[in-house]
Amino acid sequence: GMQQAQNMLDSMGGTPLGDPPPCLRPPETDPLVAAAPVPPAARGAKPFSLWATLPLPQQAPAAIVNYVKLLAPEYQLSPALVLAVMATESNFDPLAESPKKAQGLMQLMPDTATRFNVVRLRDPSQNIRGGMAYLRWLLAYFEGDVTLAVAGYNAGERAVDRYLGVPPYAETRLYVRKIMAAVGGQRLHPFDAKVAGPSPMLQRVKAQMQVIQGR
Repeated sequence: GMQQAQNMLDSMGGTPLGDPPPCLRPPETDPLVAAAPVPPAARGAKPFSLWATLPLPQQAPAAIVNYVKLLAPEYQLSPALVLAVMATESNFDPLAESPKKAQGLMQLMPDTATRFNVVRLRDPSQNIRGGMAYLRWLLAYFEGDVTLAVAGYNAGERAVDRYLGVPPYAETRLYVRKIMAAVGGQRLHPFDAKVAGPSPMLQRVKAQMQVIQGR
């Protein structure tokens, strides 16, 4: 429970994790049409000022909040976004495990954790760092589009690329809606273009927009 999470986080530590490669999770059936990404003209790094005003989840243990705030500058992430993902993934239970074997506070899949150099999935520090490294990578890959980044966190970035937006999976659509509500609908987040090259899907969208605008 919450007290256990606080006790486990008292001795947190660890080292930064590398950037992950693409990963996939099994798709689920859903008739919803994929959502479109943010128009290319609206992309680009935005300041953290709007994100800094967002409230943090009230149910989050203080130790977890403080640790995420400590790591946030290192990973160039808003604590509000990280904690929104964590709340939706595990509700701050460090021992949470999904039927698909995603584990810990940030619900890392074993193969993803291995790519992030996360040795102990149950270790709260490593789990949080792994999730934050993946989230940072996704934001760079989708050029700051929060909707696409969190969809990729849930379903894998290849699924987002394949559907040219949020995949039509019931779980993923609900997941994205919960997180977007938690962050006040903020669609853009600052990103570091050096962390990952842009998604090929975004490049196709840009090319299509240029053709349309050139008509």
